[in-house]
Amino acid sequence: MTAENIEPADILAYWYSELMQRHWFSSTPALDGGIREKYQRLWERAAAGELDHWQESPDGALALVIVLDQFPLNMFRGKAEIFRTERKAVEVTLNALKNGFDKLLSKDRLRFLLMPLMHSERLEEQDLSVKLFHQYELTGNIKFAEHHRELVRKYGRFPHRNAILGRENTQAEVEYLASQNAFKG
Repeated sequence: MTAENIEPADILAYWYSELMQRHWFSSTPALDGGIREKYQRLWERAAAGELDHWQESPDGALALVIVLDQFPLNMFRGKAEIFRTERKAVEVTLNALKNGFDKLLSKDRLRFLLMPLMHSERLEEQDLSVKLFHQYELTGNIKFAEHHRELVRKYGRFPHRNAILGRENTQAEVEYLASQNAFKG
């Protein structure tokens, strides 16, 4: 299967496979490398807008969000490239919400459609994230959504991203990052 013939159903079958579900929030270097090898070209196509037509259906929008938002976390772990398609992923999510796709997805799928909002450094998108995670009773994610929002509310960004993005830490961020409560990403 090449990047040219992968369809949304292929992405969802992979992402919701038993193997991937075990590693959604705790990957391994081997898994990261496998995703990079198998899906980096697809991610490049998505970044270039070649897969924007996937947004026309709930499953397509979700698959596009996974490619733009989740796969980079694996493919580019520890590199600034991890955030290159973050904004596009948020736009796909907002478009899916505008089209009512949030009402058509099961909870296990909906949480990944909403994830780009939780990753955003814009407070209004963080507020929307918290609202929607509560509204849909996605209880396993609510505390994370609230925590992400509080970081953006307090610092205007995620301090743990500063080093990778070449941003200067404020003194408050230095203190936070040195604390035991610091979110490391």
